[in-house]
Amino acid sequence: MKRMLIVMVALLAMVAFVSGAIAQPKPAEPMKPAPAPAAPAAEKPKADKPKEAKAMKFGGTVAAFEAGKMIKVKGAKDKEMAFDLTADTKMKGEVKEGAKVTVMYKKEMDKMVATSISVTPPPKKAAPKKEEKKM
Repeated sequence: MKRMLIVMVALLAMVAFVSGAIAQPKPAEPMKPAPAPAAPAAEKPKADKPKEAKAMKFGGTVAAFEAGKMIKVKGAKDKEMAFDLTADTKMKGEVKEGAKVTVMYKKEMDKMVATSISVTPPPKKAAPKKEEKKM
């Protein structure tokens, strides 16, 4: 009987060890890195391309003008704005004090930089109408 008890304990121990080895989980597969979300094709990283300034418009009468340097324009309600000129500033017409102009500009840092200046030609005076003679 003692012998039978020893054999039974040995068998149970062996079954316990074998079942533990069989039930052990497989080693985990190496994790694959998650795919990066696809960026839209039109959007580029901000570090590569600086944000472009929005073009704005201001119109009025030239109060002061220094060719290649700056222009001051007095607009509606006596609002006066000064713009820096660059080599890229496009000029359409003859800019001089008193001329009516439209300035396209962009804000760079704390300065207003003119991208183009268009002079509005003065309105033509209508020629007096000639009276037709009736015969």
